[in-house]
Amino acid sequence: MTATDPAPTALSQGWCALSLLHGKIESHIERALQSGHGLSARGYSLLDVLSRQHNGLGGHLQMKQVADAVVLSQSATTRLVSRLEDRGLLTRYLCDTDRRGIYTDVTDAGLTLLAQARPTNDAALRAALDEAARNPEPAPLVTAVEELKVPA
Repeated sequence: MTATDPAPTALSQGWCALSLLHGKIESHIERALQSGHGLSARGYSLLDVLSRQHNGLGGHLQMKQVADAVVLSQSATTRLVSRLEDRGLLTRYLCDTDRRGIYTDVTDAGLTLLAQARPTNDAALRAALDEAARNPEPAPLVTAVEELKVPA
């Protein structure tokens, strides 16, 4: 294989296109959420993930699971949780069955903000995808995202 081998070049170009599309979409969503709700895109994602927890068996996520879901390191996730807790959007408490475990729940204020921010997030995502679809290079990626079937 040489540096001019078309397979790795095409693979690399595809990865660059996907990375660029992700960056543009995230930036568009970030601006919309910040200006409309004072919330970062990662903060929105964190509230969204935590709002889906339940009190049944396995209903609360461990910090590593939360970090994986919002694509942050555990330490960055902990800092984000602290910032949102300081704003009254989250609350933390010790697990009843394992005193080493700490649960994080979304407060009523956090749920209200999430509900207000969800249409902004969705509209910003739709606008960013529509804009990207007009460019021939990322258009197939937009189609793939739109056709992706995620299990419920």
